[in-house]
Amino acid sequence: MNTKIILLAVSCATLTVLLLTMCSATKGTRKVDNSTVGHVDLDRYTGSWYEIVRKPHTFERDMTNVKATYTAHPDGKIEVRNEGHKRGKHKVSKGVARTTDTPGQLMVTFFLFPGEYNIMELAPDYSYSVVGGSNGGYLWILSRTPQMPQEVLDGIYERLVQRGYDLTDIIVVDQTENIKNSNTD
Repeated sequence: MNTKIILLAVSCATLTVLLLTMCSATKGTRKVDNSTVGHVDLDRYTGSWYEIVRKPHTFERDMTNVKATYTAHPDGKIEVRNEGHKRGKHKVSKGVARTTDTPGQLMVTFFLFPGEYNIMELAPDYSYSVVGGSNGGYLWILSRTPQMPQEVLDGIYERLVQRGYDLTDIIVVDQTENIKNSNTD
């Protein structure tokens, strides 16, 4: 067998094990209440959402002006397009979401790695959404606009603490470019 092929196979296997280990790490295993809302109208939920706040994680490190766009397809799948800026460069990441048997929960897959997307809070007018993962390590506050009133955020923070979330490390996402662009529309 060709040495280059063997080396490539070993490298691919090592990379796969490393990625699986990183994804299954126990980061953020704090016990939280990540229960979902009772109902989500996916037609109303699709569209663009601006990331206002997040917990830190490697796949969005140093990202600013983050925006997610959800597009429903006739086959029931939802296309997920996350985009933002990292050190001045526009970055795009695409995934696919599907509904689960749990109301308010999606399974979102990026790069072959699925993850829970628990819609824990949703404004009656769908102006904001609070999303968590399977544990306390993942958290996003999303808005239809690149800014949210501080009093709304403060109420969300209070309810998240009651759910058991540690908010000491949250990141308020810089949305300067999106704010500027929304003011020129």
